[in-house]
Amino acid sequence: MPSELRKIIHIDMDAFYASVELRERPDLKNLPVVISSHHPRAVIAAASYPARVFGLRSAMSMGQAKKLCPQVIVIEPNFEKYREVSAQIHQIFQQYTPLIEPLSLDEAYLDVTENLKNIPSATEVAEHIRADIFAVTGLTASAGVAPNKFLAKIASDWNKPNGLFVIKPHQVLNFIQDLALNKIPGVGKVTQEKLSQLNLHTLGDLQKIEENILIHHFGKYGKQLYLYAQGIDHRPVKAERERQQISKEITFDDDYTLEQCHHTWQPLAGQVWRSLNKKQLTARGVNVKLKLKNFQVLQHSKSFKQALQSEQDLAQVIFQLLNEMHIDPTFQFRLVGVGVYQLQPMQQESQLSLW
Repeated sequence: MPSELRKIIHIDMDAFYASVELRERPDLKNLPVVISSHHPRAVIAAASYPARVFGLRSAMSMGQAKKLCPQVIVIEPNFEKYREVSAQIHQIFQQYTPLIEPLSLDEAYLDVTENLKNIPSATEVAEHIRADIFAVTGLTASAGVAPNKFLAKIASDWNKPNGLFVIKPHQVLNFIQDLALNKIPGVGKVTQEKLSQLNLHTLGDLQKIEENILIHHFGKYGKQLYLYAQGIDHRPVKAERERQQISKEITFDDDYTLEQCHHTWQPLAGQVWRSLNKKQLTARGVNVKLKLKNFQVLQHSKSFKQALQSEQDLAQVIFQLLNEMHIDPTFQFRLVGVGVYQLQPMQQESQLSLW
């Protein structure tokens, strides 16, 4: 089926962690509430809408949050509870389509081009899903309906909270004309600055630029930008059956340079390796992540034709990745992490490991 005829819904729960907690604490409903640990270096996992009025948001440090809003109410996160509610929401999705791509506990893409209830209108499907979520969990969800993932994600944010926004195929070019470039997935601060230097501020501006010029400035991503400018996104909704990644992280009490972090990589590799063994999985990809004290994240990953054979293999790849990153020795980090991906059950890999 041609990609422009697909019907994609992006569902995004409204202030999910905070909303789950507020179900049990209705007395706090109109007060500034954040979900965060009481660790002195903690960051906000979620902020209620009244908290957002004060400028509080996810990933902000609690230190800064308390400066902006001294009366902020802090609730410790309970991820077990959020996972349970997320599973309830996914059961609702499964009544409508098997093509579900979860992005996190609180958001997912659904392809409802052909849906299990044979509802011809994707807008109607989105309305049903939002109503079902509210009936089962008491929580509100925002939905974006569009011909592709890129536009559906933008649409779900349009009428938040508890909103629904639809971009029909014939409305696409008109809709994206004045859309700011930072709305595009993958356009962070650096890319946006580069685009601004080229005097490009909206998708309409981007439409006037030839593809080869964008590729010259942005490499492979330039091709994607060119397509986004025409409102095109060929990425399919990928139904993920298997767990995508196993990762472990350490948050420091102080800011550490790369050298000071050196002792943490081996224990992290050990934790990840034990987790793989416990789940009887093998991995072919490794990812390292370092979060600077200004919350900027540095990441690098690599995948291999064959599965990692030992914890030593994993540690070796971690140090190789760090080496390749050429990290400034003066940089200071508050968090480091290791992840493995391209996971498979052990027995499927066993025939490969006889070498």
